[in-house]
Amino acid sequence: MARRKEPTARQQRLGTELRKLREAAGLKGREAAALLGTDSAQVSQIEFGTAGVSEERVRRLAAHYACTNQELTEGLVAMATDRTRGWWEEYRGLLPTSFLDLSELEHHASYRWDVDFLHVPGLLQTEAYARGLFSYMNPEFPESELERWVEHRLRRKVIIDAATPYKTVIHEAALRIRVGDRPAARVQLARILELSEADHITVRVIPFDLNGFAGAGSTMVYAGGPVPQLDTVVRDGPHGTVFVDAEAQLGHFRTLFRRVEAVSLEPSRSRDFIKRLAKEL
Repeated sequence: MARRKEPTARQQRLGTELRKLREAAGLKGREAAALLGTDSAQVSQIEFGTAGVSEERVRRLAAHYACTNQELTEGLVAMATDRTRGWWEEYRGLLPTSFLDLSELEHHASYRWDVDFLHVPGLLQTEAYARGLFSYMNPEFPESELERWVEHRLRRKVIIDAATPYKTVIHEAALRIRVGDRPAARVQLARILELSEADHITVRVIPFDLNGFAGAGSTMVYAGGPVPQLDTVVRDGPHGTVFVDAEAQLGHFRTLFRRVEAVSLEPSRSRDFIKRLAKEL
């Protein structure tokens, strides 16, 4: 099998999870290679995501690594055997790789949580909002490049149309900041209200008038996997998008989301709050 030059985040994650299982079993790379009848270099490539691995090999490794979590094994098999070339592949080489990795992650997610403090979450943005945001952040972009970014942002909403369970907590600041003009802001708030009526979508608001809230640094995208070990957190770091998969960190962000969710307004009060904001515009 040809070596991949640029593995996707999903392919890298499969390798990372296999490495975690190997290390938990106390085995070296050469011992795993012996189980597969290959060499250490091949095992290293599998664990870095630069080489694929068959279902048979995933199951053999999981068994020898004494993995008793059958759901985890099945999740890894699905990651190894899925050959989906989703809509995001149309943008390969045209948009940052992290954009495509996020789209693939969303496609496979069993649920999605967002926390945002400065911007309306991407899945809820109108076309005007997305265009205003990208054009401000990238003023040097030619029109064709800007349209490509906006188009990709809007196509990501396919997971909402697919009824993937979605929860989002939005700070009042994100709702008040006018990325465009007043009419555009009203349309954006109306869009959030419309989506919040869907059974699989929960929108909660954190108002400014909340005592003892210090969670402004908890902005995140949390994508649920088939088992908790395969969940992923996506955050914007100083050097680009960061995909977090360490088990301790995942537990931390799950707790953080629940804390932020607990202090937010419950859904019906959040809708009333957004309606009041819209009237003020």
